[in-house]
Amino acid sequence: MTRAAGRANGAIVSSPLRLDLDGDALAANWRTLAARGGSAACGAAVKADGYGLGAAGVVARLWEAGCRDFFVSNWAEAAALLALAPGSVAVLHGVRDEDMAQALAGAVRPVLSTPAQVKRWRDGGGGACDVMVDTGMNRLGLSAAQAASGLLDGLAITTLMSHLACADEPDHPLNPQQRDAFRAVAAAVPAQRYSLANSAGIMLGPDYAFDLTRPGLGLYGGVPTSDAAGLIRRVVTPAAEVLQVRDVSAGASVGYGATWDAPRPSRVAIVNLGYADGIVRGLGPSLRFAGGLPAIGRVSMDLIAIDVTDGDVGAGDWLALDFGLPALAAASGLSQYELLTGLGDRFERRWV
Repeated sequence: MTRAAGRANGAIVSSPLRLDLDGDALAANWRTLAARGGSAACGAAVKADGYGLGAAGVVARLWEAGCRDFFVSNWAEAAALLALAPGSVAVLHGVRDEDMAQALAGAVRPVLSTPAQVKRWRDGGGGACDVMVDTGMNRLGLSAAQAASGLLDGLAITTLMSHLACADEPDHPLNPQQRDAFRAVAAAVPAQRYSLANSAGIMLGPDYAFDLTRPGLGLYGGVPTSDAAGLIRRVVTPAAEVLQVRDVSAGASVGYGATWDAPRPSRVAIVNLGYADGIVRGLGPSLRFAGGLPAIGRVSMDLIAIDVTDGDVGAGDWLALDFGLPALAAASGLSQYELLTGLGDRFERRWV
């Protein structure tokens, strides 16, 4: 049973809104990013429930495509993934005292990022681990000095990694600074492999790939840099069922605040979709549905109005939303990441 589907008295209850997810496009995006990384292995960030698509479906399709390295944010996500990914799984947020029993019991590796986490893992008898080093982002990670101080001596480090702060700006001077800083740390800290590049970092070229890349956004149809625009395929298409089609006379308003007035006698479709589903109010003026049909008025919690005067639409029809991530991000001020991970649980997720 997919997310947003349930049971009532034994019968499956369907949702009036869905995400159509293109599994072929997901796999193709992974292969494209893997090829751009040259000889480096290509993993996948599947945190936030596979960027909102559903980690189970994502991992199954990426595994079939050849992906063997998966990254989640915390141990709850790792527990949900264990049965799905028999390959390599790493927890990016490290290990707390509360996580140690789970971490020591399974094959999932913590990504250690503080001296306290290193001590906790060592004192607890932990085995293979990954380590995050900060090279200029000033988020998670040991400093370069800490990493080279002997703090990590004796640890079985599978992957030493860092994270680029400005990879989506290819000309930003911090990119080569971080690359060179990471090279210096890698020369001083033994590990089985080294990893720096996310989706945007992959697009910076082979100097950033090292041994393992960790794409996220680009897998799911996000376009990390302008150079990727013709390479990445769209994965997610939201669709909603039409509840009602109504006739609106010229000059009459639609929706909260009466922000849209009909310029002519119009037909307006009302669909099961709104900001409770992640289609936030700021997206309203830029939303287009199948055939270019525009959203009108304000997006409300559960409903969006669409001008279907020029379309053949009736109650019970399904209308697909044009979910081009770069264009919607530019129009709304939201990031492509927010648009993806904000898609709500009321959508039925269907792999097509």
